Amino acid sequence: MQIMTSSQIVLPSSLQKSLERFYEYLRSEKGLSLHTQRNYKQQLETMAVHLNGMGINEWQDVDASWVRQLVSKGRRDGMKASSISTRLSSLRSFFDFLILRGELEANPAKGVSAPRKRRPLPKNLDVDEVGQLLEVNEDDPLAIRDRAMMELMYGAGLRLAELISINVKDVGFHSGEIRVIGKGDKERKVPFSGLAAEWVGKWLKERSALANADEKALFVSKLGGRISHRSVQKRMAEWGQKQAVASHISPHKLRHSFATHVLESSNNLRAVQELLGHENISTTQIYTHLDFQHLAQAYDAAHPRARKKGKK
Repeated sequence: MQIMTSSQIVLPSSLQKSLERFYEYLRSEKGLSLHTQRNYKQQLETMAVHLNGMGINEWQDVDASWVRQLVSKGRRDGMKASSISTRLSSLRSFFDFLILRGELEANPAKGVSAPRKRRPLPKNLDVDEVGQLLEVNEDDPLAIRDRAMMELMYGAGLRLAELISINVKDVGFHSGEIRVIGKGDKERKVPFSGLAAEWVGKWLKERSALANADEKALFVSKLGGRISHRSVQKRMAEWGQKQAVASHISPHKLRHSFATHVLESSNNLRAVQELLGHENISTTQIYTHLDFQHLAQAYDAAHPRARKKGKK
């Protein structure tokens, strides 16, 4: 006996009946929403059709190699990594159900991984936008503090957590270095000079009027204690709006901008890795994609054989 799926594809009852029992399990025992049940059904019946087309008539015949073929087919069909991951998750749940019923001994989808999601390229400010953001010349102590924080984040490529954790004693004006504690409580020293040093110096002259007597933090809030992550994020976003910068400003974006601009100028990936405090060079290599995009845009705009027809 053969049963028609919702997509009007004929499936052997040996495949379809187990699916129907699973749908009932989702409805009556799991209590999942109708929308979620429909998603499971769509994903599983699509895979059942693919497997049947490859000669599978019993769920017990499916092993890890068949599951990997499903993943490969999804990639060939142009599915996003997130969609393939969702499909695999549905299949794992279904096989767990069959194990629960004693119809399978092991889950063949458990050891199969979905393709890795492409990491979105970090967004950065261009040099002109950074200059526009950092034209803060107000005499208010909090404005001086904010510019010092932004100059330091952009000048040294710090993480937000690293910026907040800096204590006054970590700042070395004579050595031109600042001691920071990075991920995994790893200590490193970052170069510290130019406008970053100038504005941190200006802030230190104002700090004593705001900081609590026993406070060690370099950057403090108006209440006198160490400034919080949220406060830094909020203040930088506000300065972006106040300075009429088109891009949304965040601490992370200043770090990305530092890395991109240093790489564009130096072409020294290892140096950028050290400056950012990345343990693995692969983490830093994402900036080579940004740099390539920058070069590709310059090439398209300048090379006579790259210009599109009609443009002069």
